[in-house]
Amino acid sequence: MKRVLSLSTLYPNASNPRFGTFVARSLEALAARGDWDVTVINPIGVPPIAFGKYAALKAAAVDGTEHGVRVLRPTFPLIPRFGGPFNPALIAWSVGKLAAQLHAEQPFDVLDAQFFYPDGPAVARLARRLGLPFSIKARGADIHYWGSKPYGLRQMQAAAEEASGLLAVCGALADDMGGIGLPREKVTLHYTGLDRDRFRPLDHPMLRRRLSEELGIALPDKAPLLATVGALIPRKGQEFVLGAMLGLPPDTQLLLVGKGEDEPRLRSMARDMGLESRVHFLGLLDHNLLPVLLSASDLMVLPSASEGLANAWVEALACGTPLVITDAGGAREIVTTRDAGLIVERSEEAIREGILSMLADLPPPERVEAMATRFSWQANGAALAEYFEGLTG
Repeated sequence: MKRVLSLSTLYPNASNPRFGTFVARSLEALAARGDWDVTVINPIGVPPIAFGKYAALKAAAVDGTEHGVRVLRPTFPLIPRFGGPFNPALIAWSVGKLAAQLHAEQPFDVLDAQFFYPDGPAVARLARRLGLPFSIKARGADIHYWGSKPYGLRQMQAAAEEASGLLAVCGALADDMGGIGLPREKVTLHYTGLDRDRFRPLDHPMLRRRLSEELGIALPDKAPLLATVGALIPRKGQEFVLGAMLGLPPDTQLLLVGKGEDEPRLRSMARDMGLESRVHFLGLLDHNLLPVLLSASDLMVLPSASEGLANAWVEALACGTPLVITDAGGAREIVTTRDAGLIVERSEEAIREGILSMLADLPPPERVEAMATRFSWQANGAALAEYFEGLTG
């Protein structure tokens, strides 16, 4: 059995149980195969004085074995708002002794960074010390956000040159990586997975009523129902969906799933537009309720400014719910026919027209579901095993 040490600042913990679940599912799928032993270091940044959310994060820095994966959660010194340039070095310094000890006890074959920044440059430092090959995975925001910062780009480029291989969640992101000077020839595509037992069309006449009871809101049985699943941040574009609501049938309901810094502004917009009774802010949902919500919805609408390949796109399709999304990241790799939905411009008018067009002729759920059949965590784990095998010779 070969061994991988994966470093991921994106990983669920007791304080943020939904943070980076897609990373956890991928590494768990790799471990479940039985041919790779997986250890995760999930460094948690904590400032010198930990209060508020940082106190909860510090308390969540607990090690354990989770779904077949050993997860270690050391802390590293974090300087909120100003620590970006230093985080890779601080992470490598904080976890270096632990990584060396683990490697001495039972050697690893490869190191892995599950996010390009700060994880990638941190792993590059560890790989130099341990003399191991390493890989870095790009997911979207790491390339588009950190790659726009000169200090981030310099460190990412240096780490990518040293890496034995790079991963990207879609072809469009791989091209974006090449566009900022990362070695495109090193990139292997690694599509996301999907829990096919959980995400599937749920066809029941009482589905909306169950959703209404679970959420404590009134949802009409026949009214158009839209879902927008994503962090409430400007990049995801919920404001455009609110604007589009003004030209839709007056009984249309919108379910906003997610939390984020943009929530107060979006709530204010909904009030000013007179949409308070039709726009529902649901926060972070239990993952078992999300398939119910998606199956009950007519469309999933997400006008992102940038993406890698959003898990929410795949999960919606698997539930038989078509998409109205913008041409961001791997959108064209997902929406290949009208059964999957429409790609529209990032404007209120274009989103409204796309929603109305889809509502007028919704494809049957079974045809929508078929658009997601290539995604599974088993396939994701198998592809990751084959890729790591190639890096270790």
